[in-house]
Amino acid sequence: MSHHYSGPDFGFPHGDARLDFTDLYAFPRPGDASKSILIMNVHPSVGVNPPGPTTDVAFSPEAIYELRIDTNGDNVADIAYRVRFTSSEDGAQTATLRRAEGAQAAGMGDEGQVIVEGVPVSTGTETRVAEAGDYRFFAGWRGDPFFFDVQGALNNLQFTGDDYFADKDVCSIVLEVPNSALGSGKMGLWARTLDGTSGKWVQADRGARSNQTPFLAGEQNAAYLAAEPADDARFVPVFAHALEHAGGYTPAEATRVAGTLLPDVLHYNPTGPAVYPNNGRTLTDDVVDFFLPLLTNGKVTQDKVGPHKDLLAQFPYVGAPHQARATERVAA
Repeated sequence: MSHHYSGPDFGFPHGDARLDFTDLYAFPRPGDASKSILIMNVHPSVGVNPPGPTTDVAFSPEAIYELRIDTNGDNVADIAYRVRFTSSEDGAQTATLRRAEGAQAAGMGDEGQVIVEGVPVSTGTETRVAEAGDYRFFAGWRGDPFFFDVQGALNNLQFTGDDYFADKDVCSIVLEVPNSALGSGKMGLWARTLDGTSGKWVQADRGARSNQTPFLAGEQNAAYLAAEPADDARFVPVFAHALEHAGGYTPAEATRVAGTLLPDVLHYNPTGPAVYPNNGRTLTDDVVDFFLPLLTNGKVTQDKVGPHKDLLAQFPYVGAPHQARATERVAA
């Protein structure tokens, strides 16, 4: 399910759909190789446990949404882009984007230099884009670009090509950033959400690579979501156990495959073309058809679903939402 429904039993982290990180994308800007596009999607419009539509309020004002970047290979964030949201009395939301570096980036909080602030969150067909220097920024409801036959997955991996996400929406944070701001060469990317409802920041969700958490984290789900990539070696036995069960791997082979899936970071080098899983991820990369053969040890190779047709050729690249929300208004 990509990273959708990453909480326990295919539910939402901390019981809040707005904290559910779903997908991470990274690719060179089309037509301008000096910039990159980073997309963090959260908040599925429909849940499976409990079933039914989620709230129309796009983002939690008591959360931090964060893109984390490791530039030296130690799986600790050296750069972080952090987004916080405020809600007005009429329900409209605005976003503030900050950039943190070094110890600030590695920590847990909303510190950082403000890049843009007061950006209206888009809830309908209008696309509100903010620009500041070499940056462009968007936040709001979009058509979910992820494609997968969910019912087939729930039916013992008997796939029919029915794309569950074809008419679903998601909340996108899209950032166009100059490559000069991302360090030099290869980097590791991941996303996380922090929940501040308790009065202190608690990591609710995190991830980078597609499908791993719902299918492989098992009873260690909560611990996995709260961990950092630098600590992911401790989850290799957990993933290996799941692979033995799902794919009939021998213990040694399951451990080897699990080791290729962790740490949970998306490697990206903006100087080359993006293709999952070796270099970033585009909106059309078929991540499910990469993951299924690994999960099943080659027994199942595809879910018969392809990329969505509503993607855009320009910023913010993710298609318009299928449903306009009631809070479509300009924030004061």
